[in-house]
Amino acid sequence: MQNKKITEIFSSFGGREMDVRLRTLNMDDYDIVLNWSKDDVFCSANGWKKDRSAEEIYKWWSNCVNNKSEDFIRKGIEYNGKLVGYVDLACIKDLSAEIGIAIGESNLWGKAIGANAAICMMDYASKELGITILNGETHKTNYRSRKMLENLGFKEISRIGDEYYMGSRTELIQYKIILTDEDT
Repeated sequence: MQNKKITEIFSSFGGREMDVRLRTLNMDDYDIVLNWSKDDVFCSANGWKKDRSAEEIYKWWSNCVNNKSEDFIRKGIEYNGKLVGYVDLACIKDLSAEIGIAIGESNLWGKAIGANAAICMMDYASKELGITILNGETHKTNYRSRKMLENLGFKEISRIGDEYYMGSRTELIQYKIILTDEDT
């Protein structure tokens, strides 16, 4: 990590180095993703329709793997050598983007894998794309996600909109972080 701000975030987050890395997605990941689609808790938390057919998941995953977009990047999250989720940069424009994270195995939630993946993606966004502003959004009742964003240095900037999360309509909270070395 060369960006001083990201190094500070990593240190203030506890500096807990884990075997978490980002990688390119591929079609060999399909069986893992198919298993995620059978986890009702994961589906409910991530807005995935339950009971999707294997064919539907395959088409969706093929689109994820083969997506070539200038304003969207999705990387796989590997933990201890196994794909466990994905992290996105969306709405990439004018040195800013929105970050999103999904850990596919709900039994791994709360173990700092998402936070470590976010730090990796923040580093990638800063170094490879020159991104200086990252936005994030989560549901008011997604306490783990809120805590993670806040621990990473994201600041709440608004509460606009609502949508279903875990079966209930809930308010959305928007966050922002500036990835420059200067104090903000």
